Amino acid sequence: AACPNTKRSVTGNLVKFGSSLVSWKWKKQQAVSRSSAEAEYRSMVIAIAKITWLLGLFQELRVKVTINSDSKVSLQIASDPIFHERTKHIEINCHFIRDKIKEGLIKTTYIRTEDQQVDVLSKGLIKVQHLYLISKLRVFNILHPPS
Repeated sequence: AACPNTKRSVTGNLVKFGSSLVSWKWKKQQAVSRSSAEAEYRSMVIAIAKITWLLGLFQELRVKVTINSDSKVSLQIASDPIFHERTKHIEINCHFIRDKIKEGLIKTTYIRTEDQQVDVLSKGLIKVQHLYLISKLRVFNILHPPS
């Protein structure tokens, strides 16, 4: 958990259209997660709920929405129709994501932790990793633009 007092995890999400960053958000999750997999899964749900309003535009442009996650467990929960004893408390969220996948509105894909751009918003990173991810986002300080 990111917050030592509340034990709640931090959720970050980025929405990109092609290589352009169009939206981003960082906040503490509303509930305490029982595992890191649950925290990652909750983060996926929040991201999908956020982009639901964009789906109409993306469909009109025939753009597929991909949710990248560096958590193989949360990706398995999203695609596996069998609920396990440890995940039944997040069952409603499972249905929400699976419905969007079945409708063909989104797909999920694994991304290496080192390449997970949203970590810039949700984790304390070493300088090298932070600068690497910022460069992948194509974000720069407007007061000191790249030369």
